[in-house]
Amino acid sequence: MLTFKVLAALLVYPEQELIESLEEMAALLEAEDALPKAERHALEGLMADLGASDLTDAQARYVALFDHTRRLSLHLYEHSHGESRDRGQAMVNLLNHYRAKGLDLGTSDLPDFLPLFLEFLSTQPAGEGRALLGQAIPVVALLRARLEQCHAPYAAAFRAIEALAAERADEAAIRKTVAGEVRDDTPEALDRAWEEAPVTFGNEPAAAEGSSCSAASSMVARFAPPPGARTTAHRSGTR
Repeated sequence: MLTFKVLAALLVYPEQELIESLEEMAALLEAEDALPKAERHALEGLMADLGASDLTDAQARYVALFDHTRRLSLHLYEHSHGESRDRGQAMVNLLNHYRAKGLDLGTSDLPDFLPLFLEFLSTQPAGEGRALLGQAIPVVALLRARLEQCHAPYAAAFRAIEALAAERADEAAIRKTVAGEVRDDTPEALDRAWEEAPVTFGNEPAAAEGSSCSAASSMVARFAPPPGARTTAHRSGTR
């Protein structure tokens, strides 16, 4: 389902290639007609916002949302497993599932990165993709509610993801969870995080190396792979 590919591309760090592909992406959404009109209209709003924004501003907003706070991390297991030992085994299980279905990842790729997961779903039969997505919907819905709380246009992408899933989240439980959280995405919290961040010098790894800034913008160019082709997705970084 190409709609999954479009959603994956919209959720990676915005580069010029993404901006130049927005019209093509909108046309693919319209042609496939997999989303309800309300969700597609909201996505068009997100794409219009990206297209009208200065690229540097769009990139800064993306980093502030998804890279500076754990609360909005695009790594699914950050929210479902946290720092528990079960997280490592869940990663291995998901990676093995990808490989069994023909998706090859680089050695540094993290299989629970949401855009990568969506790209994988695009290679599967629609019914299987929707069913597998349903397993991740509690996390997707939680992220959507958090993005709505801070009035982020990216919430539209998460509403679209929810609309494609075979399962629905408990909205009342999601709202209750979000209402009781201590936010780490406010300007004050971000300032504290910057003040507490360690300073690195010389040849130490740059902080951005593990961020979504290094995500594969090449996803944008892979909307329609040849039938039967194996898809290779790239995602660098750690969480």
